[in-house]
Amino acid sequence: MKRFKIVYIVLLTMFAASCDSYLDETPDNRAEVDSQTKIRKLLVSAYPAGGYTLVTEISSDNVDDMGTSNPNTSRFYEQLANWEDVTEVENDDPKQIWESSYNAIAHSNEALAAIESLGEENLKPEKGEALITRAYNHFVLVNVFCNHYNKSTSSTDLGIPYMEKSETTLNPKYERGTVADVYKKINADIEAALPLISDDMYEISAYHFTKKAAYAFAARFNLYYENWAKAKEYASVVVTEDPLTVLRDWAAIGALPRQPDPVTQAYINDAANLLALTDGSIAGVYFGAYYHGSRFNHSKKIADEQTLLAPLPWGATARADFNFGPFVYAGTNLDKTLFYKIPYLFEYTDPVAGIGYSRSVTIPFTTDESLLVRAEAEVMLGEDDAALADLNAWSKNFFKGKEATLDQVNTFYDAMEYSSEVAPNQKKKLNPNFAVATGTQENMIHYVLQCRRILTLHEGLRWFDIKRYGIEVPRFQIQADGTVTVLDVLKANDLRKAIQIPQDVVSAGLTANPR
Repeated sequence: MKRFKIVYIVLLTMFAASCDSYLDETPDNRAEVDSQTKIRKLLVSAYPAGGYTLVTEISSDNVDDMGTSNPNTSRFYEQLANWEDVTEVENDDPKQIWESSYNAIAHSNEALAAIESLGEENLKPEKGEALITRAYNHFVLVNVFCNHYNKSTSSTDLGIPYMEKSETTLNPKYERGTVADVYKKINADIEAALPLISDDMYEISAYHFTKKAAYAFAARFNLYYENWAKAKEYASVVVTEDPLTVLRDWAAIGALPRQPDPVTQAYINDAANLLALTDGSIAGVYFGAYYHGSRFNHSKKIADEQTLLAPLPWGATARADFNFGPFVYAGTNLDKTLFYKIPYLFEYTDPVAGIGYSRSVTIPFTTDESLLVRAEAEVMLGEDDAALADLNAWSKNFFKGKEATLDQVNTFYDAMEYSSEVAPNQKKKLNPNFAVATGTQENMIHYVLQCRRILTLHEGLRWFDIKRYGIEVPRFQIQADGTVTVLDVLKANDLRKAIQIPQDVVSAGLTANPR
């Protein structure tokens, strides 16, 4: 659809000190949104066109530095892996996250303004979608660019500007507010949206916030907001009382030819997906069987010690235990252990010349992940039996019938030392700003976090668990001769866990994250 001329959606216009070419346009030279059809078309653009996957995944403990002899990197990837403020320009850089999220928010706000003008009585589903997309995009921004929410410091931690209306002036000035303020406003938008959303308004529901997608988002938000009971309530709408009936068919994917294209296509078309987003990302190449990005990637060492092939409470883990097993590449300068789910797509702008854009599809919400949200909430509520039942439902479906008892979980994690720089493993020391009791509760949290780390590998969600639980991240460098060194350690409350906001925005007057 033709883009609307909204002041703050044009390349950082919302924060730019000047924009000479744009000043030639009348400030309110916008397409008129005066019908239900136009509102629905407008809301197609209320979803971000740029995701956080690469930024947060490379920043996490899911990648190793495969050494200076590996040439398959770039300055951008090095900055992410070493937790430096990003200065390089790439399709997947933080600036793209910032711009695409605020661009989407602008469309949500235009839709809301049109709905208010036309009258809300017959436009409730459209209002619901506008509110939930506005909430989701702010949720992405606050969790990428700010300290994670907690009840101790969020009333003073820097937030991000929460846009609640379309901008009508040139060169507006904004304040960042606080993380607590942003979360409060996200919560208000979610609660207002949930009763309004109707699946009947969507022609192709996969790319929109259906009711289940909205509840999956609400569940994750409330988990991050430390509202455990509400997180469980909302996740239960998604996964029901019989989660095995709605989880991904991992066995069907595992039965496909072991080639990236058929398995990634099956993944993005599975009924367990609750929302699909398309973006101009190179993630499908980065987490594919290509040399590109192989210096900073998910290595076999990480897979063996910490993730896919590490032991679990029910015993040792081998590739044969998976319904859909990992792909292991261990050649020279290509040490990647991959769990294919992100397709590599190419949009040709000139087929003759063979040039165009790398694109991909990401799945931000699934029934499997919502089940783990419910399990974590149940652990925090002290409902160990319910949490274990959910974890077993997930593990029986993901692996080939594997499940554990509470005694096995306790025995397994009690016997395991905390991960260290000398002997890394899956059991990271937890430093959250909320209480986690030693013993069963902590052990169950370790198990939930491990299941989520495996499930969401390559998706970037691990980064948010690192922030939520104050997990330290050593950056291991592995040289060609096998020598392992620790280049740096991201501490529990390290300021670098808040990705720096784009330099253009800082130059225009918005306060930078402290370092």
